[in-house]
Amino acid sequence: MTAEVIAEPDAAPHRVRLDVGGMSCAACAARVETKLNRQPGVHASVNFATGVATIDAPGSLDEDALCEVVTKAGYEASPHVEGAGPGRDTDSDTARELMRRLAVAAVLFVPLADLSVMFAVVPSSRFDHWQWVLLALAAPIVTWGAWPFHRVALRNARHRTASMETLISVGVTSATVWSLYTMFGPSGADTSRPDGIWAALTGSDSIYLEVAAGVTVFVLAGRYFEARAKSQAGSALRALAALSAKNAAVLMPDGSELVIPAGELKEQQKFVVRPGQTIAADGLVVDGGAAIDMSAMTGEATPVRADAGDQVIGGTVVLDGRLVVEAAAVGADTRFAGMVRLVEEAQAQKADAQRLADRISAVFVPAVFVIAAATLTGWLLAGAGSDKAFGAALAVLVIACPCALGLATPTAMMVASGRGAQLGIFLKGYRALEAIRAVDTVVFDKTGTLTIGRPTVTEVTVTEGWQRSEVLAVAAAVESASEHAVAVAITTALADAEPPEVTEFVATAGRGVSGLVDGRRVEVGRPAWVTRGGDAPASLSAARRCAEHRGETLVYVSVDDEVCGAIAVADTVKKSAPNAIAALHERGLRTVLLTGDNAATAGAVAEQVGIEEAIADVLPEGKVDVIEQLREQGRVVAMVGDGINDGPALASADLGLAIGRGTDVAIGAADVILVRDNLDVVPQALDLARATMRTIKVNLAWAFGYNVAAIPIAAAGLLNPLIAGAAMAFSSFFVVSNSLRLRKFGTR
Repeated sequence: MTAEVIAEPDAAPHRVRLDVGGMSCAACAARVETKLNRQPGVHASVNFATGVATIDAPGSLDEDALCEVVTKAGYEASPHVEGAGPGRDTDSDTARELMRRLAVAAVLFVPLADLSVMFAVVPSSRFDHWQWVLLALAAPIVTWGAWPFHRVALRNARHRTASMETLISVGVTSATVWSLYTMFGPSGADTSRPDGIWAALTGSDSIYLEVAAGVTVFVLAGRYFEARAKSQAGSALRALAALSAKNAAVLMPDGSELVIPAGELKEQQKFVVRPGQTIAADGLVVDGGAAIDMSAMTGEATPVRADAGDQVIGGTVVLDGRLVVEAAAVGADTRFAGMVRLVEEAQAQKADAQRLADRISAVFVPAVFVIAAATLTGWLLAGAGSDKAFGAALAVLVIACPCALGLATPTAMMVASGRGAQLGIFLKGYRALEAIRAVDTVVFDKTGTLTIGRPTVTEVTVTEGWQRSEVLAVAAAVESASEHAVAVAITTALADAEPPEVTEFVATAGRGVSGLVDGRRVEVGRPAWVTRGGDAPASLSAARRCAEHRGETLVYVSVDDEVCGAIAVADTVKKSAPNAIAALHERGLRTVLLTGDNAATAGAVAEQVGIEEAIADVLPEGKVDVIEQLREQGRVVAMVGDGINDGPALASADLGLAIGRGTDVAIGAADVILVRDNLDVVPQALDLARATMRTIKVNLAWAFGYNVAAIPIAAAGLLNPLIAGAAMAFSSFFVVSNSLRLRKFGTR
């Protein structure tokens, strides 16, 4: 009897996300991507900025198999943790490690450079065992300090590839070896040679350790600032995750409550939410009533009332009352989880832009090695001695070391960041600079961005026989017992005066409040509710029409059934908004208002600030759709916002600008942070970014042009180490000096 073998069907194709470690440049990401895409049925995209590989793979390849592919390519890989944020803490750890190496290397580099130049220019200054002094200063820099580059170069060698680290490592190592030969060779102890710069330039015993150490210090500085900027990448997702509910109090059949982790909540389970607690899942209110802070999802300041039969959203906060909610969507299916995914996906898209230096180095690195090899071969074939041939080839490698190229972007970013901080602008990374030059449309959120974000009383209208202060006082007395945003605005408008005491307070959901003040029945609320559907005095009706035209909220006040006043409440437009919008229009930019508020309010605010196009009643995911629609029309979009709900839109826009007083999510998802709560910095931020990008372009053109011009001279044997060191120092000096011009931005 034979056993029947039943073939197991192939598992369904699936999507896998991996965290990839050890990548140091865009070429590394391309290498990992190529290795993955060589696997049958695999389609992979590797994002260098976030360190995440997104892979569509056949069912036969699981996460472990894909991780092994990445490992064989010379990098580390592990399954991606959803919601943890791109890169998690890897980049911040890298930045700290680079800072330690940079600090030690910089301290040792200063005396090393001084002594190296002195001993080369003034040979008579050399004392016994001077070589060991220089070696003691240089050894920690070119070994421990430069180890990150040596480590990557060794890994590249094992996999028969090359990157910028390979060039740095070979250049530093070659310069060190040349210097050791010079110092400990026959001429190292010679102090009888003529002193002076010309003698050193024409001699053969120039000391090159300061160049090896200088390359290490400057490139370490560039990598440190790059790692520090990348460590910000996951902050938006971490801030979102921190806002979600951690636990849920499940209601048991016997009426007791069982507290479980929110992630274990199941559909149709009933759970209890009390004041100050976060709702754990999307669901339906089956019992109770409360005001809910919806700002996490809508960005609007006004709380929303939820009673039995109303739907609620996970991630929002109950302000008062007790709710029993039946879960309808849990875990990854909630709208809150959807927002996390939106921000994560948008951040992955934005990181596709590569730094200009990486694009140059992809061709530059292998070309340098080819030229160096050709130089060595050419001199040997021409009959030159091995010392001459090796010296020329080595000069090519060292003169091509990307000192200025590595400084071109970080120095401009450092200066621009410092100047920006003085102006209230924080540029978070390179992508902002690359996107800024093409921006033609600026989209503004309303609440907290164009407006102050705190409703205030704009007008109080009273009927004959009543005083403004009297009506405001009785209204504030009743509203003092309420937590509604309109109530807060009215009580705040009373200034320092203490409102009378209220008794028999009653809040009628969605209509208004009432109570006894000094023995009189006072009602404050919607006009139709206060008037019981009847007519109001003509002055109050006129005030109502004007308020609605302005997009404001208006409530009537009645005392003992006599309608005596109308109070208009609105979120005041920032004083800086009209000037900022006008400045953007002067630069030829299109402006759009995008808000979750109603059309009347949106239109009124847009008219006040000078924006011609307003899009209202838009939820967070809808904001992303609007941004994408604008981009599909060929627009390059900058988004300005401050709320949690703005996070996905800020991340998906070509350029995100967040108001500094905004939420951590908005700040984490944006490319530019406007530290001051003043919209005048929006056009100024665009100008600063453009100026910084121009500076970086000049720096890169000079650095690359310097290498292109210097390499042929080195290959011709016309450069000795000291000349190469001076040329490299001048190139770096030019780059730094050009970047320092940004300190004067905005002074004219």
